[in-house]
Amino acid sequence: MEKTGTVSVLVVNDQSLQRLALRMLLAAEPGLTVVGEAADGDEAIRASAALRPDVVLMDSQASDAIDTVRRIARPTARTRTPSAGFTGEAAAGSRVPRILMLTAAEQEADARAALRAGAGGFLLNDADPAELTAAVRVVAAGDAVITPGLTRALIDAVRQQHTVRPLPRTSGLGALTGRERDVLIAVASGWTNAEIAQWLSIAPTTVKTHVSNVLAKIGARARVQAVTFAYESGLIRPAA
Repeated sequence: MEKTGTVSVLVVNDQSLQRLALRMLLAAEPGLTVVGEAADGDEAIRASAALRPDVVLMDSQASDAIDTVRRIARPTARTRTPSAGFTGEAAAGSRVPRILMLTAAEQEADARAALRAGAGGFLLNDADPAELTAAVRVVAAGDAVITPGLTRALIDAVRQQHTVRPLPRTSGLGALTGRERDVLIAVASGWTNAEIAQWLSIAPTTVKTHVSNVLAKIGARARVQAVTFAYESGLIRPAA
């Protein structure tokens, strides 16, 4: 973040009027600042590397949207040299932006592809302003935002995938401690940090630390990706 309590945002949309509307909306919200715009995937990748925003707010309808998400979310695939036309310098370190995608329709397949690529949220583009700005903050904090109509469909799709099987101890799952496995099971069951804290009789701040450690060990960037991992790894098995 640019300064304590401020979330920096890069707006990506191929429609200039929509970019302007999003910029005005976000700029009017305390604690949010727009640091740049991009009209397509290539511009978004370069701007993300140069400006290092906390959140990339991106339209999902572009043909290269999923590839763009993947290249922004994975540091090894990012362009780290600032491109002409963008201000700012790439900061040191491995922090990469969180990605919130806006979509015109509730398409489960598109949402799954985006989340697998590294997106942290998927929201309908007709969401009201308060919902959108709240989603930006949630994604910036490392949590997931999924438009309600897609949540059930995503969980059902994961459960109906190929037969799950345990992963070897060398996998991300094998790296988890017993307590971290408990936390992952609870996260995959849709529990909040407060509910997990009550179940395990630990402080909510400790739960937050466990969740962060779990995400790092399994290579997930948000809770929704942890849900997919829990089912695919065999830690949670589909209901009969």
